[in-house]
Amino acid sequence: MIVRTTEEITGTERDVADPLGNWVSKRIVLGGDRVGFSFHETTINAGSVNNFHYANHIEAVWLVEGTGTLLDKETGITYPLAPGTMYLLNGHERHQVTAQTRLRMLCVFNPPVVGTEVHDENGVYPLVTVPEPVGGPTPEAVSAD
Repeated sequence: MIVRTTEEITGTERDVADPLGNWVSKRIVLGGDRVGFSFHETTINAGSVNNFHYANHIEAVWLVEGTGTLLDKETGITYPLAPGTMYLLNGHERHQVTAQTRLRMLCVFNPPVVGTEVHDENGVYPLVTVPEPVGGPTPEAVSAD
């Protein structure tokens, strides 16, 4: 069993900020946890426009706070974003997220992100292989025994 809080992730290598200051991704579950996906809490700042393209990952997003728009850059269709909205990038769609207010999202990636990825100039994360474990479970894992 793994138990983590966003409080304990804050300020660690799992707390990743956009170099432009538009978003922060708290990477709660990563590839090294060996569960087949990664799970993130992403916060996007109000007024920002963000271009993403996960060419190597499928991403599911559940919006829990804020309003904005999602532009599917493949079709030109714009969707409203509000709490309770889910979108699934199952076709590796290039997309743009515009935050009218601060957005807080819960995101799942498959294959899992390992934590060292950064967006390239096209908004793409590279596909990084999960390193083999050395000597047992990850040190961040907390046992409930």
